[in-house]
Amino acid sequence: MESSSMFGLRLSLKQRYFLLLCVAVGAILAYQCTRNRAEVRRMSRVEGLKANSSQFTLEGKPFRILGGSIHYFRVPRAYWEDRLLKMKACGLNTLTTYVPWNLHEPERGVFNFEDQLDLEAYLSLAASQGLWVILRPGPYICAEWDLGGLPSWLLRDHNMKLRTTYPGFTDAVKSFFNHLIRKVAPYQYSKGGPIIAVQVENEYGSFAKDKEYMPFIKEALLSRGITELLLTSDNKEGLKLGGVKGALETINFQKLNPNDIKYLDGIQPQKPKMVMEYWSGWFDLWGDLHHVYTAEDMIPVVTEILKLDMSINLYMFHGGTNFGFMSGAFAVGKPAPKSMVTSYDYDAPLSEAGDYTTKYHLLRNLFSLYHTQPLPELPSLQERRAYQPVVIQQHLSLWDSLHFTDKPLKSERPVNIENLAVNNNNGQSYGYTLYETTITSEGTLNSKNNVRDRALVFVDKHFVGVLDYKTQELALPVGKGKRTLSLLVENCGRVNYGKTLDEQRKGLVGDIELNRRILRDFIIHSLDMKPGFVNRLESSGHWMSLRHRPSFPGFFQTRLYVNSSPKDTFIKLPSLILFTGLGQRRSVYQRQESGTLLVHRSSANSLCPRSLASQRRQQDHSV
Repeated sequence: MESSSMFGLRLSLKQRYFLLLCVAVGAILAYQCTRNRAEVRRMSRVEGLKANSSQFTLEGKPFRILGGSIHYFRVPRAYWEDRLLKMKACGLNTLTTYVPWNLHEPERGVFNFEDQLDLEAYLSLAASQGLWVILRPGPYICAEWDLGGLPSWLLRDHNMKLRTTYPGFTDAVKSFFNHLIRKVAPYQYSKGGPIIAVQVENEYGSFAKDKEYMPFIKEALLSRGITELLLTSDNKEGLKLGGVKGALETINFQKLNPNDIKYLDGIQPQKPKMVMEYWSGWFDLWGDLHHVYTAEDMIPVVTEILKLDMSINLYMFHGGTNFGFMSGAFAVGKPAPKSMVTSYDYDAPLSEAGDYTTKYHLLRNLFSLYHTQPLPELPSLQERRAYQPVVIQQHLSLWDSLHFTDKPLKSERPVNIENLAVNNNNGQSYGYTLYETTITSEGTLNSKNNVRDRALVFVDKHFVGVLDYKTQELALPVGKGKRTLSLLVENCGRVNYGKTLDEQRKGLVGDIELNRRILRDFIIHSLDMKPGFVNRLESSGHWMSLRHRPSFPGFFQTRLYVNSSPKDTFIKLPSLILFTGLGQRRSVYQRQESGTLLVHRSSANSLCPRSLASQRRQQDHSV
């Protein structure tokens, strides 16, 4: 008995030693696997990011920001981690992101921070990957985003003065910040989170209509619990008017001009110098060529910035996509706004599809010189697949689809879409609006330049022409008796930069005339292409097979068959002229997936700008 007992005890001791050995080995392996991402969680939190000398310091030690911009709202949530892993593997240590007010508060007082807009999840993910965060909460963000991220319901107030201390604007900002800052404040460095700095507004020096505005935004952040370093961001000219006391000024550019750096040093001597937006490429406008900024041009500039002991943020590191109707428009120096394309590839180091580029590999080599540890291995690319062609099977005319819209509105005069009594009296933000009235004669229809932005004109449902900024008069055909004049007006994107933000109301923004007589008594249908309308449309029994001649404009439906686990793919439309585009982007996560298109048969010169992705892809669409 004694011998057996001693043998059992010896086995127990061996088991304990073996268990301790396993724990030790596991701990070492865990450390090795996480050494590149543990910095955010491991550091003691005594002193955050400071700008008290010519170099940033973090916990009192010199710190250089190697940053990159990835906007969570431009990347499918399923790919957030993939993109951040690739950012970390490139040698960057800081993520920067804007916050789009118009997505987070689509209706006044209605807030959305769920699913694709779960900012807290995005911040947590960044921290888990060992990335610091510079948060750029606006309220204005520019970003080639509709109205610079400001919600369109602000424009219901015809006296609205955006980006000023006009009470109607500041009250809305306060309400939004009450919700936003409450969510992000716990993720600040001082509270154990990844946020090391927060930007006050965005490029205000290029707007600068109100001297009291920037102090107001700064105080709105501080009074709600922001405690980290504050920054501003402007180009060289904007630096003269865009700063605010107590915030470090940073500069934006693509080509390095030593005089600009000297100017920045002169206005805030013995402070860290940072390029908040080093433009790694550029955005694309409909009708223009795809912008390319070569790696051979870019790398020497980034190299020189680093040699000057400056910090840098790559705008963009990964651009992503302007989903839905969210792409903005560009109007600076142009007679009429030009719409941004759906793609926000930006010629960035990481492509719109998440692929590595020459820029990426050269930047990784460069940034590796500023790390003492080897960079993480490159994550593998997402698998993709070419599927079989799809064939359009059914169609539904625009006129038949009106049964599935909300109740039409009656108005003596045309009403801009923001002031329509829809969406709980928040107006219509995006999409299309059909204005109809009765006419009794032919003649010349004159828009008086009140179409924003483009109208297809019909008489008794027969297409007669297009009105836009360039074409403001149209001859209506001869006819007898009362006829219905219809104008299908498209909002092609609100300007996102410049001093015309207050003028971005859409639809019919004033009177139109027939033979110099003002038209009255309109019936207005709102087609904002929201999921509710699209779902009602899709499930209706009114669809016609293609055996019947299609009526234009119309919705067209097809199905994509996926016979295995879905992979990334592209939609190529070599011979189809889209009028509105995909309307609602749908993820391919089912064995059989249907999609709905609204198509209009017209000339290539009158294509809707927002219907197609970048010309770079020759009409290829990512799904």
